[in-house]
Amino acid sequence: MSKYIRQAVNADLPAMMAVIEQGKQALAADNIPQWQDGYPEASDIQADIDAQLAWVLIVDGKLAGTAALLTTPDPNYAQIYHGSWEQATTPYTSIHRIAIASGYHGQHLTDFYFSNLLTISYQLGFRQVRIDTHLLNKRMQYIITKTGFDYRGIVYMDNDATDQRNAYQILL
Repeated sequence: MSKYIRQAVNADLPAMMAVIEQGKQALAADNIPQWQDGYPEASDIQADIDAQLAWVLIVDGKLAGTAALLTTPDPNYAQIYHGSWEQATTPYTSIHRIAIASGYHGQHLTDFYFSNLLTISYQLGFRQVRIDTHLLNKRMQYIITKTGFDYRGIVYMDNDATDQRNAYQILL
């Protein structure tokens, strides 16, 4: 099996959106409200591509995953509750909008994907990475902590008290 990640290009958008839709369906099947309000939409993914922040996972020549690696501070991470960030003022990357195509589940591809995103972060000069997920999303929490991220507290999306997320951080 050949596998690698690369920056996404415009032609990847339809396949990336298919993976996002599969992610939305999997979350809905688990009764997790994350990604059930339309977000992320094609315009969000296109903005990631345009900003060169979108990374795709390629397995045997096919797009198997999508993620955004943000290199600017995430406003949702400015305030953290019931915890704190380590090295809070140090620049960081953050991983968002990550999903693996349903036909590739169970192959431990997220381990490979996360490892590559951490490597890219390090190569770009960042020494910490942050990520969040819905408090009901136990599958993603397991993947995040298995990768080596530490739970740091609670953040809220767009200051919405009903959209609470578990926040994690890894120091490189």
